[in-house]
Amino acid sequence: MGQLFKAVYPNASKMKYITQAIAKITDEAPIYVTQEGLEVRVLSPDKSMLSIVRIPAMSFEEYSVEGEESFIVASTDLNKIMRRGTRNDVLVMELDRAGNVLNMVFRDRKTGLERVFQLELLPRTPEPVPELNIELGVVVKMMAEDYMNIIGDLKTIGEEAIFAYEENELKISSSEQQKEYVGVFTEGSPLLYVYSSVEKARAVYSIDLLAVTVKPASASKQVTISFDTDKPVKVEYELAGGGQLIYWVVPRVG
Repeated sequence: MGQLFKAVYPNASKMKYITQAIAKITDEAPIYVTQEGLEVRVLSPDKSMLSIVRIPAMSFEEYSVEGEESFIVASTDLNKIMRRGTRNDVLVMELDRAGNVLNMVFRDRKTGLERVFQLELLPRTPEPVPELNIELGVVVKMMAEDYMNIIGDLKTIGEEAIFAYEENELKISSSEQQKEYVGVFTEGSPLLYVYSSVEKARAVYSIDLLAVTVKPASASKQVTISFDTDKPVKVEYELAGGGQLIYWVVPRVG
């Protein structure tokens, strides 16, 4: 049996931000392929972070799969290969069960030059990772660059970030010893959108984990952040060309 799955993604350089994000969380990337599209769902070993990548079939220039397929590849190797992609490259992915590999081809749009890499499939079947279904009372949207700057500021201070919401204001703060950061954000400055079904909300998150959620910011213009008191924070990117990258980060409680 030869190819069971083939997909052509129009922008290889955008895809590498996704694989960087996956490699930061886990050593293995379970990939699920259906008629609807491609999905990667990764739970960190300590269960502190869940990452979900969804790319619908319509986002690919070409997409075909026989039924449903799932397989695992080493995320570090996947990331190393994807880093070789340039902005001129189209990415072609082909699953070859007979060869036990995922073929990855970078095709230059201008010259037609093809570079072929083979990524060995790991000898395991992906274990199902359920998606979280949690109601969160506060939802804000901002430019991805603004979010990246906020997390960058937090990283200079300490280990924990406090997210607090009250009276249409999002306050993000961190303090340690003689250092402190406080950012107050409202709709229009710089938030693009604010929604709340609760009067107040407060939760504490690891800055190191939040820093991981910044990795795909270069592949998206905006980011949506949802949280609630002592509940996980959801960080969601709409990917250029279609698709989503979602992070769930557990709170620090106590």
